[in-house]
Amino acid sequence: MQEKQIVMTEGAPVPSGPYSQAVIANGFVFVAGQRPQDPKTGALAEGIAAQTRQCLQNVKAILEAAGSSMAHIVNTHVYLSDISHFTAMNEIYRELVPAPYPTRTTIAAQLRGILVEIEVIAVLPAL
Repeated sequence: MQEKQIVMTEGAPVPSGPYSQAVIANGFVFVAGQRPQDPKTGALAEGIAAQTRQCLQNVKAILEAAGSSMAHIVNTHVYLSDISHFTAMNEIYRELVPAPYPTRTTIAAQLRGILVEIEVIAVLPAL
């Protein structure tokens, strides 16, 4: 049985609770939901476009620390504080997540003080 490997990087915010930034298991990288927080300053981005961009930058940093990339994402969950943010979020998502696009579910949810949170599952590239 393969052991799970924990991924932590200074390129993304430190988890605010008892969870890891990501876990590698069985050739997959499971990235925890990322807040739109700058890992260096702790500041939250303003507006849905900037928040989506920061979430995806955090995801990218974690994937790279794990040895994967945005191109290797196979599944995404996007949580929006208001579904009316969908179009603006989708524009930034399309810009930062390369085609062919992964599967995705977008859910309107109560979020604490943020407009968007994004979690992904990626594969590790074959070596």
